[in-house]
Amino acid sequence: MRLQSIIAMVASALLVALTMANTSLAGPPDEPRIVDMPALGKTVGKRGGTLRMLMAKPKDIRMMVIYSGARLVSYNENFKLAPDILKSVDVEENRIFTLRIRKGHKWSDGAPFTSEDFRYYWEDVANNKELARGGLSNKLLVEGKGPKFEVIDELTVRYTWEQPNPLFLTVLAGARPLYIYKPAHYMKQFHVKYQDKAKLDQMVIDNKVQKWSSLHVRKGRQYRPENPEMPTLQPWMNTTNPPSERFIFKRNPYFHRVDNEGNQLPYIGEVYVTMSTSAIIPAKTGGGESDLQARYLRFDNYAFLKKAAKTRGYEVYLWRNGRGSQMTILPNMNVADPVWRKVMQDVRVRRAMSLGIDRSEINEAIYFGLAREVGNSVLPSSPLYKEEYAEAWAQFDVDLANELLDEAGLDKRSSDDVRLLPDGREMKITVETAGESTEETDVLQLITEHWAALGIQLFTRPTQRDILRRRISNGDTIMSVWFGLNRGLATPDMDPEELAPVSPLQGTWPKWGQYYETKGVAGEKITLPKVQKLSDLYSQWRMAVSVEKQTEIWDQMLSIFTDQVYTIGIVSSTKQPIVVNKNLRNVPMDGIYAFEPTAYFGQYLPDTFWFDN
Repeated sequence: MRLQSIIAMVASALLVALTMANTSLAGPPDEPRIVDMPALGKTVGKRGGTLRMLMAKPKDIRMMVIYSGARLVSYNENFKLAPDILKSVDVEENRIFTLRIRKGHKWSDGAPFTSEDFRYYWEDVANNKELARGGLSNKLLVEGKGPKFEVIDELTVRYTWEQPNPLFLTVLAGARPLYIYKPAHYMKQFHVKYQDKAKLDQMVIDNKVQKWSSLHVRKGRQYRPENPEMPTLQPWMNTTNPPSERFIFKRNPYFHRVDNEGNQLPYIGEVYVTMSTSAIIPAKTGGGESDLQARYLRFDNYAFLKKAAKTRGYEVYLWRNGRGSQMTILPNMNVADPVWRKVMQDVRVRRAMSLGIDRSEINEAIYFGLAREVGNSVLPSSPLYKEEYAEAWAQFDVDLANELLDEAGLDKRSSDDVRLLPDGREMKITVETAGESTEETDVLQLITEHWAALGIQLFTRPTQRDILRRRISNGDTIMSVWFGLNRGLATPDMDPEELAPVSPLQGTWPKWGQYYETKGVAGEKITLPKVQKLSDLYSQWRMAVSVEKQTEIWDQMLSIFTDQVYTIGIVSSTKQPIVVNKNLRNVPMDGIYAFEPTAYFGQYLPDTFWFDN
């Protein structure tokens, strides 16, 4: 026993020594990204402290990746793309991209970050039939062809397409980025090419999965960091195995950013992400249980939060919402019912519905007059903004709306003064929602009253998000409610995919989007010339070689999209409550809350937030 104790003590001492040695090597790369704090209106902070946040679902830990804003390239404060994790990117003809890694950059476990991590992803993941059954991501295909990949040296890789690929850098910078690298030193143990078969088979059994490829996927998720052993390049790394009611993220000791005085970021040492029920997150936030909260808070929580802030040690900021519209009504032009399909495809009907909404009343009643009464388009902060796009068919004009409906052949009415469809049915529309917000219900109630003056009866049916998406894709919905353009702050080099049919998840044209996504295998061909024009323009944008050409195409697409009223926006630039601990510094009082391009908090660099206490 004594010998065993001595051996155990020696082993423990060696482990401590190795840990200390490894810690002494921790730090940023030899060529870090230097964050100019004064230029961003930020103060140099102090290291330490624990940040608390509330989330409703275990998969919400992906928000840590979204919020971090750490990408190969990212959008700066002027919405321009710039290197972040990468040292530099050279672009030739929008088709040749040379990526250079920072010297001395390491993964969170201390292993070097090199071109091998890109090679492993490209050769052993993206082009492995068992791991990528559908082939390369569409974002990596131009005219159906992927790029030529080259390893130039230990810190340099190159991607070359035959034709321009303006999507490439934007998808690397996205709030949900395309990962073109993986920690090869860690992931190889789960790959059949590198691991002993017997050992790999045993790992498959131990992890209760069916095959090695499933194990590789589970262990290698980067967007949803559930595996605490998975090395990361993000500012904080998960240390908690799911399932758990609290996930603890700790500072990445090798993170690549430093402040202008050379202090390594992030300042905050730990982030606690605690699971709760979405319905009670506003109450818990008001009780002081979160230091930085926006998710699951709505504008109708503002009065309560502001009142509780007086005694609970936090501030409530109102950021501008970055969506093209706070909520949007989507007429389903691919609805299965042939009569309703013809009605929804008539631009006069869509314009009339938009004209029949009293946005001023909605703004005053729901948003305290703080919103902009416009349709679904890009925002004034976007370089692509034009007033004519925002205001297209967004004025309140009941007379003109009724004229348009009459012209569309809907001039007959029932004894209840409800318009009749061409087959004699009453024009009763059920608008389906994800049932996640009382705000939607309140707005739709007002629109129900507005459209009654047009001879249209509106009914609301709440459902679950997944069910709603399935019903839309199947053509079961006549009309649904969703968010406005995610890229309300669009720049010419951002993907205009929201303006054209590219996915079956788009509520306006799911069958046409499915046809595009499956390359004609499923879905339906586009039948409306204006929509086909949008599709053609989108294809042209994906081949554009200059910002000037991209701008020209965006302008044409926005003009058609807003004039044809494919989506009926209600109001934009609404306010999003942001609850911030009074001692938390460098969180801007005035910001834009959007998935893209700001990644919610990401563009404001949460690694620079710090506690002054």
